[in-house]
Amino acid sequence: MPVLRLAARAVVIAPDARILLVRFVNPAGETWWATPGGALVEGELREDALGRELREEAGIAAPIGPCIWVREHVFQWGDRRVRQLERYFVVKVQSTDVAPELPSAALAAEGVHEHRWWTLAELELASEIFAPQRLPELLRELLETGLPAEPIDAGI
Repeated sequence: MPVLRLAARAVVIAPDARILLVRFVNPAGETWWATPGGALVEGELREDALGRELREEAGIAAPIGPCIWVREHVFQWGDRRVRQLERYFVVKVQSTDVAPELPSAALAAEGVHEHRWWTLAELELASEIFAPQRLPELLRELLETGLPAEPIDAGI
């Protein structure tokens, strides 16, 4: 039976429309790119958890915007099977500076190994694995049509 994990993630968008992604490596060595964020601590609100995660992972302190996507995903992390319920929030920043509060060893222990700002064109041409898998399509829709009236199911 998978362990339930509630998570909040940030779709961090720079003024030039680039998106910040982090490269995750799980204990089995699988690698993928995803938006920054992470699990809620017991009793923590999603927006508070996301603010904490952004500071820890990227050194970003910016207003948390609306929830735009939702995602449920079951995956293996080490010896644990996890059922993660994610909410994605828009976070607009004025700077692309990344200066995580956590040291690199602590980030690596959480599976975070790299930060990168991506253009939509780079995402659409990349052979990398993204989470959610249809991240380029979701980002294109967001940039072209704006915020959805209700959160969109981002798929797996």
